[in-house]
Amino acid sequence: MYMNKPGRKFWLTLMICCALVLTAISCGKKGELSKDLDAGDDEGLPANIKTGVKPQADSEVAVIEVNDYGRIVIELYPNIAPKMVERFKKLISEHFYDGVTFHRIDPDLGIIQGGDPLSKDSNPANDGTGDSPYPNVPGEFSDILYERGTVGAARKGGPPGDKLQFDTANCQFFITLKPQPAFDKKYTVFGRVIDGIKNAEIIMGAPVKEGSERPDPDIVVKSVTLQPRSNFP
Repeated sequence: MYMNKPGRKFWLTLMICCALVLTAISCGKKGELSKDLDAGDDEGLPANIKTGVKPQADSEVAVIEVNDYGRIVIELYPNIAPKMVERFKKLISEHFYDGVTFHRIDPDLGIIQGGDPLSKDSNPANDGTGDSPYPNVPGEFSDILYERGTVGAARKGGPPGDKLQFDTANCQFFITLKPQPAFDKKYTVFGRVIDGIKNAEIIMGAPVKEGSERPDPDIVVKSVTLQPRSNFP
């Protein structure tokens, strides 16, 4: 059927508008960020993932004493993440973690997160943004799965596909208390809870400030010390 010029112009305009709407919807979905540990939804995996390596325990463990919640003992894996283990032990030896809080708990995600020096102050808005005085630690990724008791290095986020975000671990750490496959191969695994896992689970279920993931009252780390691994069979 023949269509006059005004009619053709109308339908052409309508088709263009529909195409633009569909494009906008598609781009919006692609750009959405998933709920993650201070990081966006990564496109792809980091390079140089260590595979098939069995974790070997360090001669020392990290013993976290938490006010009102008891202790959490972490076995460290320098053969998996030597730089992160070195940083963690250095900060422990400097009493860096004494007085920080577990500033983020998420029972749905199954994590507790701590190690931020800014969590010592009274401003909850800056929790999760603090670093140590030292440079960031390059990512040390492996195929060790995030399961109950896995200890990982938190890192900063960035635009989807920005590989530089993989090298932004510094001082903060988290413990997963249930399998979290979204973290596998994307966050440095450097240890595992070998004692006190129940205490960590109680922390995860603590009350939080309304509309936030920050415990209320604060869950304060009394001290973190290095002790012989042989003390914890």
